Amino acid sequence: MSQPDPAASAATAASPSTASGASGRPGIDPRSPRFGAGITAVLLLVDLFLSLIGATTAAAVLLLVIALLFAWGAVAGIRRHPYGLLFRAVIRPRLAPPAELEDPAPPTFAQAIGLLVTGVGLVLFVAGVPLALPIAAALAFAAAFLNSVFGYCLGCQLYLLLVRARLIRRSAGA
Repeated sequence: MSQPDPAASAATAASPSTASGASGRPGIDPRSPRFGAGITAVLLLVDLFLSLIGATTAAAVLLLVIALLFAWGAVAGIRRHPYGLLFRAVIRPRLAPPAELEDPAPPTFAQAIGLLVTGVGLVLFVAGVPLALPIAAALAFAAAFLNSVFGYCLGCQLYLLLVRARLIRRSAGA
């Protein structure tokens, strides 16, 4: 494992908002995606509960809202996602500066994966596959839970794997 660059660490500590991620874009506080994943995990757990007790209409509407939030993060970028804005406005001012900043591209890609999982679940549910709703909610919940509790982002890891395999390029803007 490589050692952190002391100059980069000093720049990050002095002014985290101007430090850059691996792609050269300004980095994001790594606690922000974890905060958003926590909210998403709670919503997905509620959705899973609703679908399992038979409140499928409410579960479908909630999963649609979650999918739209994933779409927002995937299209507008993680910085403009409502949870990111909430984190920066309410939570971030109460915390110490982060030790290092994170490239926004992997979490933004993870939002697209969340959109894919929830979108497929919704489409299959509408097509008449009733178990698609709880399965999609459970899969998305597992990923959001891992991110929020353990800091392990499955979508981010998939992004890095695809970049290393040269199947995708690092995005120019996130």
